[in-house]
Amino acid sequence: MTSLTRRTRRTRRALLGATAAGAALTLAACGGNVAGGADAAGAEFPTGPVTITVGQAAGGSTDLIARAVAEGMAEDLGVSVPVINRAGANGALATEEVAAEPADGHELVLLNASLITITPLAVSDDEAVDLSNLDVLKGLSQDDYVLLASVESGFEDLTDLQDASDITYGTTGVGTGSQLAQAALFAQAEIDGTAVPFDSGSPALTAVVGDQVQVATVQLGEAKPQIDAGKVVPLLAFSAERNQFLPDVPTAVEEGYDVPVSQYRAVAAPKGLPEDVKARLVESIDAAMASETYTAFNENNLLTPHEISGEEVTTEWTELAEKYRALTDEYDISLAEG
Repeated sequence: MTSLTRRTRRTRRALLGATAAGAALTLAACGGNVAGGADAAGAEFPTGPVTITVGQAAGGSTDLIARAVAEGMAEDLGVSVPVINRAGANGALATEEVAAEPADGHELVLLNASLITITPLAVSDDEAVDLSNLDVLKGLSQDDYVLLASVESGFEDLTDLQDASDITYGTTGVGTGSQLAQAALFAQAEIDGTAVPFDSGSPALTAVVGDQVQVATVQLGEAKPQIDAGKVVPLLAFSAERNQFLPDVPTAVEEGYDVPVSQYRAVAAPKGLPEDVKARLVESIDAAMASETYTAFNENNLLTPHEISGEEVTTEWTELAEKYRALTDEYDISLAEG
């Protein structure tokens, strides 16, 4: 991130902080929860807004999850928690920007597991995001992928794909779970196709609805409304077991293909957070996830809670990265090719 971008963000945060400080005083007078850990200068955390940056476009699953968490955190912390979208490179741009910010707890990022577990298979070592540059605070949820076909394609099951030629398939970007799931399935099932990468799930879904691509793999939370409306046809789920919200749709594993790929999400901050600030942030995330509003959000968006500690997230995602690398090596899959 350029120094100009950092200065702009810090100026914005300072301006928002003046407003938030006044709001915090009002909340304190009313008994609101504004207390937290003290920063290095001795001021109580938070001293201003806590921004959550999302590396995907507005309206997609990751964005909606961030906004649901932010709402609960704002109530618990007593300051505003704005969500900023910085789409591109499966979240790498946003994550690197946040990682370069001061480790004071006021800049957070909503991470997709695929950025850590899959994207490194598609980019150079210099371009890959290193999880060790972040303090992972909390795991949030699991979102399963589903392979969709456009109504116009006439595809109704995997056999139709295997019998077809000149297939175009949309992914949610290079180095994503969407790309890996389809590439692994197509390699194992001997299906030929041309990948069309998009920046996130929303445009990929729009493309398959409009038959700009014949099939696409999108997270279920984004796809279900279009499935229910009959605008796309679900062919396969990439979960290890049948998804409870798609009980009639088989999994790739059931069809005999080793492609269990799900999306996980977590909240992280720049490396080196003071322990009291980290604890306060985790406390606020826990409070957000315990709210009735957030529980209803998960149910309404077909998300499976996966609320694990930051340490558990790091272990889990490291193991997944090793599994996916072995899978691509076994089937000679190059994610860098699109």
